[in-house]
Amino acid sequence: MLYPDSKMPQTLPDSLRSQEPADTETPNRQAYFTNLTREQIMDFYERNFKGVLSYRLNYPPEEAQSLIRDQTQSSFLEEIVHFGKQSLYINGFVPTKATEQINRNGVHYTTKVTVRYVPSGYIARLTVLLLGYLVTWVLVKEYGKI
Repeated sequence: MLYPDSKMPQTLPDSLRSQEPADTETPNRQAYFTNLTREQIMDFYERNFKGVLSYRLNYPPEEAQSLIRDQTQSSFLEEIVHFGKQSLYINGFVPTKATEQINRNGVHYTTKVTVRYVPSGYIARLTVLLLGYLVTWVLVKEYGKI
């Protein structure tokens, strides 16, 4: 909880950053058009969003509307969690219908990736840490009475 924060990775390689209004309304959400595969995308974010105690969670695509933004289209949704600190949600949309194809500036893209960074505040982290120590101390003291 006290180790330094990782920052949101800035640019997905070999991609075009989206300038659509929904993708630029907050600095903690970015979107890219790319031809990278899901594995390549997740490898990039795992390498660039490192943490001491980090792990990946996989969500059903339907959760993207509540975790990323309402009306977000999704084919896959994963989260990289830094235990007790921050999260990075990675949503990928791979079009399956002819009407959903992604073409920007005369280039065809196979995937739209939307990334949402969710930091936690220092006060919340310290409160959880202190409460954890307090509960541990009480449990050890009560165990000593047995």
